[in-house]
Amino acid sequence: MRTLSVTGLGSAAAVPDAAVLRVAAVHRGANLVDALAGADSGARVIGEVARRHTAPADIATRSLDVWPAHDNKGNPAGFEARHSLTIRCLDLAVAGLLLGELAGEVGNRLAVDGVGTVVTDPSDAQAEARELAFLDARSRAEHLATLAGATLGEVESVVEGSGTPFARFAAQAAGGAAKLDAALEPGQTEISATLTVTWQLA
Repeated sequence: MRTLSVTGLGSAAAVPDAAVLRVAAVHRGANLVDALAGADSGARVIGEVARRHTAPADIATRSLDVWPAHDNKGNPAGFEARHSLTIRCLDLAVAGLLLGELAGEVGNRLAVDGVGTVVTDPSDAQAEARELAFLDARSRAEHLATLAGATLGEVESVVEGSGTPFARFAAQAAGGAAKLDAALEPGQTEISATLTVTWQLA
């Protein structure tokens, strides 16, 4: 029995409604202990501020790193420590407020590695993308079958693989105690689906 396998692609638009902040407390000290202590105290402030706006389960340490520091001439200048965290916010407006408070309360020890917007419930867009992917696969298969002098029969198998790209932007925090409320724009992201469908050929 002859078969034909075709991969179809589909995508549907979705509006992000949440954000993931990747931040860190960075501190340089004269020795290893001072560097770690400064990064630790900064991370504690980040945690305290974050818990005002999101659940503790949505605050997680990503890494804790320390390395020898050097001045502009390459001479040893103590140590630098970095405590990196990920904070998930289920509201973009809250995420912007949180980012501003972190900048004001953590100050120059704060590093913002990036902010990613996410869709918390992509199921509707995924379903639409999947349907479009199947239609695309069928259209391609019908064309190929015609070129081969055949017609499509029953579907033998469907294999799915999909990806959800994130709309991202980089942010840089300002030091000092100035009030900052970062405006995060949701924009629009594409939820994609890929289906490989195998038909019998008649």
